[in-house]
Amino acid sequence: MTLEDTSGTSPGGAASRPSAVPDDYLKRRALRRGSAGWLLLTGLGVGYVVSGDYSGWNIGLAQGGFGGLAVATLLMGTMYACLVLALAELSAILPAAGGGYGFARRALGPWGGFLTGTAILIEYVLAPAAISIFIGDYVGSLGLFGLESGWPVHLACFVVFIGVHLWGVGEALRFSLVVTAVAVVALLVFAAGAFTDFRVDRLDDIPVDAAAFGASSWLPYGLLGIWAAFPFGMWFFLGVEGVPLAAEEAKDPVRSMPRALALSMGVLAVLALLTFLAATGARGSAALADAGNPLVVAAEGDGGPTGLSRFVNYAGLAGLVASFFSLVYAGSRQLFALSRAGYLPRFLSLTNRRKAPYPGLLVPGVIGFSLAAGSGDGARMLNVAVFGATLSYALMALSHIVLRRREPGLARPYRTPGGALTSSVALVLALAALVATFLVDVVAAGLALGVYAVAAAYFALYSRHRLVASAPEEEFAALAAAEAELDRR
Repeated sequence: MTLEDTSGTSPGGAASRPSAVPDDYLKRRALRRGSAGWLLLTGLGVGYVVSGDYSGWNIGLAQGGFGGLAVATLLMGTMYACLVLALAELSAILPAAGGGYGFARRALGPWGGFLTGTAILIEYVLAPAAISIFIGDYVGSLGLFGLESGWPVHLACFVVFIGVHLWGVGEALRFSLVVTAVAVVALLVFAAGAFTDFRVDRLDDIPVDAAAFGASSWLPYGLLGIWAAFPFGMWFFLGVEGVPLAAEEAKDPVRSMPRALALSMGVLAVLALLTFLAATGARGSAALADAGNPLVVAAEGDGGPTGLSRFVNYAGLAGLVASFFSLVYAGSRQLFALSRAGYLPRFLSLTNRRKAPYPGLLVPGVIGFSLAAGSGDGARMLNVAVFGATLSYALMALSHIVLRRREPGLARPYRTPGGALTSSVALVLALAALVATFLVDVVAAGLALGVYAVAAAYFALYSRHRLVASAPEEEFAALAAAEAELDRR
């Protein structure tokens, strides 16, 4: 046994007791390095998000109308672009599996790291559970294999796709790339077909609420509708921030991470523009506002099912599978990193012979399946996930600002254009989006806060005294503390 000394303090942190770990602690918690190049990472980034193009975003039309959702999407796209540029710099500084937790750990101390990592974990555990419900709905509506939506379909999702992840990260990411490519091509085909029926007068066909402040045909629910549509404008980009979680398994992460993040964001921005305009212009905002499958509704028009609508229906299933598969990966890596450093029970970071974190895949899988089978409320689970996401965005943006100001001399292989100003824009917009989650679903926000409170109590009473100093993210923070001490002397 060796003694990993975590008794020192780091920026923003508090003293903690030494924690003994076996000599082979990190060897039993090793990921397969060099498994993913920039192309697989880009596919992962797009895969996280692509299901949001097929459904979910359209509910923002019921909150803000076409104009409100358009402005919300533009603002949220700006937030994600600024955040991605900040994360590109941070991931080049610390290319480890902890992602946002690791960045916040150095900038904001153990509490900041834990709160950021927990928020990310809420997002990546709840979102796959919700998507498995949507997959079940698709399978049932398409009549595939005579199956109906229910727990057997949800179970099959978790068993089959977690099984691929257990096989190995290279195989998993290649599978993700193929399914994501199918979903992206289908979106382009849909846009090409829908634009043939495009009419400008259909964009603002939602009746105006005369009582709403600033209401007009483009803003039927007034200026407040823009704010209420924030969480749905996010659906075109939600999850892309998870690319840095693959840094420890990437080839040349210092170069490939910034490239993959930028390319992912570019692809998603183009898809968001095409999907949003094509769908609303082909069918009308009013018809899509409450649709569970907006692209199919847009492709059908007034004449019932068409070849394009059937194609999009099947492609939507591919989009859901791509996002489910990618989000399972992200959740397992965030859980792995927090566990390896002692923030969560350490057994959760063990890896198998193929270097896959099997408890980090299986435990969230059991939780996700239980939630899907027990509640069946995918929309609420996604709202909980959005709350965790927006909170993590604010903390990650703050981490970039703090590190830029406190450690200006830190080696930065990639530098964020605009520096702290860029991440400040992301911070302000993330806080606005966080408040907007209460406007949309106060129950979901309350549930997320409850989970957060339980996790914080666990950390305060137990795990913060048992952190593992040899974990990469903890070593990175300890180095900062040592350098600060030398500067004071």
